Amino acid sequence: MGKRRIKHVTVIGSGIMGSGIACHFANIGCEVLLLDIVPRELTDKEKSQGLTLEDKEVRNRMVNENLASAIKSKPAPLYHKDFANRISTGNLDDDLKKIKHTDWIIEVVVERLDIKKSVFEKIEEHRTKGTLITSNTSGIPIQFMNEGRSEDFRKHFAVTHFFNPPRYLKLFEVVPGPDCDPEVTDFLMNYGENFLGKTSVLAKDTPAFIGNRVGIFSIQSLFHTVKEMGLTVSEVDKLTGPVIGRPKSATFRTVDVVGLDTLVHVANGVYENAPEDEHRDMFKLPTFIDTMMQNKWLGSKSGQGFYKKVKDKDGKSEIQGLNLDTMEYELQDRAKFATLEQTKTIDNVPDRFPVLIKGKDKAGEFYRKSFGSLFAYVQHRIPGISDELYRIDDAMSAGFGWENGPFEIWDAIGVQKGIDLMKEQGKEPASWVNEMLEKGFESFYKVKDGATYYYSIPDKDYVKKPGQDSIIILDNIRKSQEIWSNSGVSIQDLGDGIINCEFRSKMNSIGGDVLAGINKAIDLAEKDYDGLVVANSGTNFSVGANIGMIFMMAVEQEYDELNMAVKQFQDTMMRMRYSSIPTVAAPHQMALGGGCELSLHADTIVAHAETYIGLVEFGVGLIPGGGGSKEMTVRAAEGFGEGDVELNRLREYFLTIGQAKVSTSAYEAYDLGILKKGKDSIVVNASQQIAFAKAEARRLANMGYTQPPPNKNIKVLGKQALGMFLVGTDAMQAGKYISDHDQKIANKLAYVMAGGDLSQAQEVSEQYLLDLEREAFLSLAGERKTLERLQHMLQKGKPLRN
Repeated sequence: MGKRRIKHVTVIGSGIMGSGIACHFANIGCEVLLLDIVPRELTDKEKSQGLTLEDKEVRNRMVNENLASAIKSKPAPLYHKDFANRISTGNLDDDLKKIKHTDWIIEVVVERLDIKKSVFEKIEEHRTKGTLITSNTSGIPIQFMNEGRSEDFRKHFAVTHFFNPPRYLKLFEVVPGPDCDPEVTDFLMNYGENFLGKTSVLAKDTPAFIGNRVGIFSIQSLFHTVKEMGLTVSEVDKLTGPVIGRPKSATFRTVDVVGLDTLVHVANGVYENAPEDEHRDMFKLPTFIDTMMQNKWLGSKSGQGFYKKVKDKDGKSEIQGLNLDTMEYELQDRAKFATLEQTKTIDNVPDRFPVLIKGKDKAGEFYRKSFGSLFAYVQHRIPGISDELYRIDDAMSAGFGWENGPFEIWDAIGVQKGIDLMKEQGKEPASWVNEMLEKGFESFYKVKDGATYYYSIPDKDYVKKPGQDSIIILDNIRKSQEIWSNSGVSIQDLGDGIINCEFRSKMNSIGGDVLAGINKAIDLAEKDYDGLVVANSGTNFSVGANIGMIFMMAVEQEYDELNMAVKQFQDTMMRMRYSSIPTVAAPHQMALGGGCELSLHADTIVAHAETYIGLVEFGVGLIPGGGGSKEMTVRAAEGFGEGDVELNRLREYFLTIGQAKVSTSAYEAYDLGILKKGKDSIVVNASQQIAFAKAEARRLANMGYTQPPPNKNIKVLGKQALGMFLVGTDAMQAGKYISDHDQKIANKLAYVMAGGDLSQAQEVSEQYLLDLEREAFLSLAGERKTLERLQHMLQKGKPLRN
């Protein structure tokens, strides 16, 4: 057969999951047909409009309402609202014949075998031979869904299990049917990684596959522990959140978001269908869960679950937690544990685990119990649910947002120490774990020549984890390829003449050490290499300048030092722009303030699709001072002369800063003028981003990169623009849309972006604009209200309106 390409996808079933999957295929450029059933009766509104069951808008009502509701939901399922145009809708009675021309059919109907079988029967009538057909089921065995299907259907049939929401959760479990062609399995695994941006995990057709099997076990295990140890729900969430590299929603908040009924459905499925599971009793539901199910306390969708938002006697909202003994909601004390205090200075999550299990308080006891129980469980799931241990870790990281999977945590604690924790609970290590230790292998993973190797049970030796040849993992090369470092930066040789500057400061904020590191990286690249990438694998690319440092200098009125610090920031950004080698920025997740300014000054940006980028300095009472205000002025001027009104164009860029706009995806950053079409690119799979950025730096170098000359011909509009901005901010303040201080900041920004109060439009240099920007920044830093905003952000982590 020829090369399989996916241009058109049909999704059958438009519920939350089906609509989410349709949106994500639209995100990556596919045309999508979304189908659902025809309603059986008219609504009152349809009756009043004189419609009948034969009218198209009635027949497509269900699919259209579901899709519209998905698109409006938050977080948004689409990278950009315009991508909705790639989705067309229809119903199973009138439009199923259209699947003749589709490349991939995905079934996402309710979890009932009889309904799925009847849908597959209808699909067989219209499907073209060789078309992929997959189900998003998480619980129905494939052999039952295959019954009565043709040989060609079975050869092209597998389960592709997305996690909700499909845009954001990276796990993509591929479960081939017994008759599935290996070429189809390989195609689905590859497509998940390279097109959908997922972590593709090959799973077996066992109850709940890998992610939910281990994830639900972990939650059920905590349900039993919480009662046994007398912990509150908020204490468990404190212990199982970011401190151990898990999402903020931790355990009970996550269940509230996902829905208790979903969890119960999976747990019951494992209990009923996995009689051989030695921990089967863990999947039995505790009595408090039965009570919650009877009361319909299912979480966010029913207004209450393990948490409930209530108004106190003063009318203020407060979050109460469920007392699992009394089954009453109550305000829960802020959870505090001495053991957690000991990890506050440890930034690297795996380094915290050995400290946590040594705790002498309830937290230490909790970690010993829960990790011991988790290790005992996962060791016996091989080869049942997976032949390789790394797939279990990948599934937990990608599906549940764990920074480290179970075997990685076990490695961090030490394999022998993990066995001791199991034995404390009367559980023994699996024979393969003992065998591994007897052979002198003391960890499940090791790094060799920049690649990760895992312990393979059948090979009784370490085997290279597949799929690494096309990616660069900084954690694996930092030791061997590092050429320079300080407290905030590590510089590594990526090979092929390209080096990488990796931020290692707290939250990757940009202070003096990071600026020194960027300058050093440019020095090294100009002297001995061909190009520079600025990339890291932190949670966020960079949350911006170190505002603690700015606050201290401003409070101490050390304006000369602050002026020098801002000048150093500006000069460093200009070196990114005007060095003799190509510079590539690779932002991901949050790239705010200074993180955005650095990206704006690189020769090109290779952004991850999930990049939330913007100039947010207004929130702390400042304007962008690291070249951001200058750069937005330059970008507005680059568009002058295209026939549009110059003032309107400048106003758009002014509002991007003045309203502290942040893109909710890299695609939206094009609209804000932060990414440039034709110059900057977007990568959907985060693990491939650094390799793409390196390739881009290499490409620019190969094309004969020449140091650009300084830009001295930037058209600014002077008084004409300044007048328009001042009238606008005056009206906003008079209408009470902005405070006096907001107006003051906006007017300072207006002065910079107009190029000062020049009597007429003229051309200026970048340095002229940088000097205006720095002056405005310093004058705002001396304002009491700005200091209040900075202090509030440092203490509370959110902006103050004053």
